[in-house]
Amino acid sequence: MGSIIFSLFLLSLAFPHQTHNFFVTADSNLIQKTCKNTKYYGLCVSTLKSDPTSKTADTKGLAVIMVGIGMANATATSSYLSSQLVSSRNNDTNMKKVLKECADKYGFAGDALQASVKDLASESYDYASMHINAAADYPNACHNAFKRYPALAYPPELARREEGLKHICDVALGIIDNFGW
Repeated sequence: MGSIIFSLFLLSLAFPHQTHNFFVTADSNLIQKTCKNTKYYGLCVSTLKSDPTSKTADTKGLAVIMVGIGMANATATSSYLSSQLVSSRNNDTNMKKVLKECADKYGFAGDALQASVKDLASESYDYASMHINAAADYPNACHNAFKRYPALAYPPELARREEGLKHICDVALGIIDNFGW
């Protein structure tokens, strides 16, 4: 066993770029294979490759990473909406009401994603999927809140964030669907 490790060490010294690519390719292959079965392949690959923990993750770990990205998105959007509420110089009570409702909805999306991480840990994949679907649906409630007040325009930044969260959730669901549960 020691001679194999020593040989690999010598190989890495002699061909540092080739051996590095060999080890990275194995990780990239799992990411690419996993992402092929998702709705947004490019988003899946780029997101997972940007996280250093993906190099040692199994497929379930990749799902947890994607859910974590979704939690960060939901939390950031909730914070963004809260900051818009605080910094709003507008005295429009309807706008303030909708911003508060949307901040709450994105907070609930983050909570649902957090619950899905626990579900993944306990291998309750059906519940994980249910929580991720709920997280993907909370932005719809926010969008609908704007529709209740025709005078309020749906902010383009919020539309961009909504689409991002939905796509992240779709990718996470695609990864979980391949677990074969």
